[in-house]
This record gives sequence, structure tokens and C-alpha cells, in this order.
Amino acid sequence: MVIRDALPADLPAITAIYAHHVHNGTGTFEEVAPDAVEMAERLHKVQSHGWAWLVAEQDDEVVGYAYFAQLRDRSAYRFSAEDSIYVRDDIRGQGVGKALVAALLDRAEACGFRQMFAVVGDSDNVGSIGLHVSLGFRQNGVLRAAGLKFGRWVDVVYLQRSLGAGDRELPGS
Repeated sequence: MVIRDALPADLPAITAIYAHHVHNGTGTFEEVAPDAVEMAERLHKVQSHGWAWLVAEQDDEVVGYAYFAQLRDRSAYRFSAEDSIYVRDDIRGQGVGKALVAALLDRAEACGFRQMFAVVGDSDNVGSIGLHVSLGFRQNGVLRAAGLKFGRWVDVVYLQRSLGAGDRELPGS
């Protein structure tokens, strides 16, 4: 497996992977899958800030992707990032997501981020929660019944991991 920066040529695979999760899962709260044009805009927004959007490739096929962006737009959040990970359904549980998140952590730290947050849709999403915990994330809280998807209430689970010096010192110290 190769982990590399996403390219515009990867957008059809990225769009298809995400559409599957929109239509079949609760890891995202979107209910209408974005088209390739919207996904291209999202890719550009992330990469134009110097943040990472990575793909996992096996046998010359994109089998998963992950990216990070600043947690919120306000300047006080400039050292906090949020990750997003989506893996092709037929290969979930084979280490692709973990490899992507591990690479994201390194890239986010290199960009100067001090905290990485995971906002996991659905407290039943034990795969994503377990993957993050295995990489040093700690669960911070659960928003009960935060979303309604597929005719049922869905929780949101927050996890957090320090990067580099974390909050032990101020940036530039």
C-alpha cells in the first residue's frame, strides 16, 4: 500500500468512496452525496491551506482517503485540526484507515498543529473509534442523538490526541 497526496485524477475514486458512506453509513451526517465538482472544491480548499489530503493506493487503485483541516475557522483554533477518513467498504478493517490517520498525524504536526480531533459519527462506529484509540486518541465526550439519519438518532463521539508539545508549551516558546 502506498500513502500519497491526493491528485485531481483521484477524484472519481474519492467521490465514489464517499458516496458509499453517505448512502450507507452514519460516519458522515451528509445525506446527499456531493458530486465530483464539489469534492474537487473540498480537495482544493484543504490543499490550498497547506493541509494534507492523502489517498491510500493498492494495485494502482485508490482504496481510501483522509485529510485534516483546521478544527474551526476562527483564529484561536489555528493549532487544532480535525481529521476525516473514508475507506472503500470492501477493504475496511485491513489497516488502511490506520495507515492514513498515522500519516495525517505526522503531517499535521509538521504543519504546526498541536491537537488533532476526531469527530466520529455514530457511537456504534467501533471501527473508527478503535482505530483512533489505537493511535493514542482519548475519547472526550459524546453528543447523544446529535443527528437523525436513516430514521434513527445518531450520536457523535469526540476524540482528541496531542501533537508534538501539545499544550505543554505555547507555540514559539
